[in-house]
Amino acid sequence: MSPGRGRLKTAAASSIQQERRVLPIQKLLREAAEPGYAQRAASFFKTGPGTYGEGDQFLGVRVPDVRAVARADDGLVDVARLMGSRWHEDRLLGVLILVRRFERGGEAERKTVVDSYLGFTERINNWDLVDLSASQILGAWLLRRPRGILNRLVASPNLWERRIAIVATFAFIRERDLEPTFALTKNLLSDPEDLMHKACGWMLREAGKRDVSALEEFLLVHIHAMPRTMLRYAIERFPERRRQELLKL
Repeated sequence: MSPGRGRLKTAAASSIQQERRVLPIQKLLREAAEPGYAQRAASFFKTGPGTYGEGDQFLGVRVPDVRAVARADDGLVDVARLMGSRWHEDRLLGVLILVRRFERGGEAERKTVVDSYLGFTERINNWDLVDLSASQILGAWLLRRPRGILNRLVASPNLWERRIAIVATFAFIRERDLEPTFALTKNLLSDPEDLMHKACGWMLREAGKRDVSALEEFLLVHIHAMPRTMLRYAIERFPERRRQELLKL
């Protein structure tokens, strides 16, 4: 078990006590909360029974305000406490703090952040938490390193670990290294989750911005096995006539 997972279980087990004695940085978060927005966020992130965000709870803090609070991190904030919280925005604050620490840290600090991040994947459990951190932490770490961890994550039964894997490749795409995105997407063509179809389509679209010929070559090989949502996302920037031709295939 990673150190992150051990701290996470301890933090999650004491969630009630946490609310009674929240961290100073959590108090800042709660001061920015809008109760009316909390209801809209709960609906937007699909928290009803049987949905991907079932049971998630919201304080009602907007992302720019969570980012502003993250800037108050002095390097001593207990991220495990944040990740163990039942509140979505606490966990979002946790991953944004990890992003900031990774971006500002040296090699040893970055390694610590990556290990913690991988230990918290059970609590990085909604698409915004993934999308605001996967490429900035894991993808950035793997730019010049072996990437076998992505193959493990993409084969995980956990939806969010699979999404972390594909979204992490955004860091490679920015460097015009497109093959990892194509390879992982190939493994996800039969994924049952619509959220994964959207994530793969998004990464394919970004790859196409760098090399449209490479994207079209990938599409022509795999289009018959590709979920329609994934295809629609991937070809959003194509000329309308070409989009229709591909959709008909």
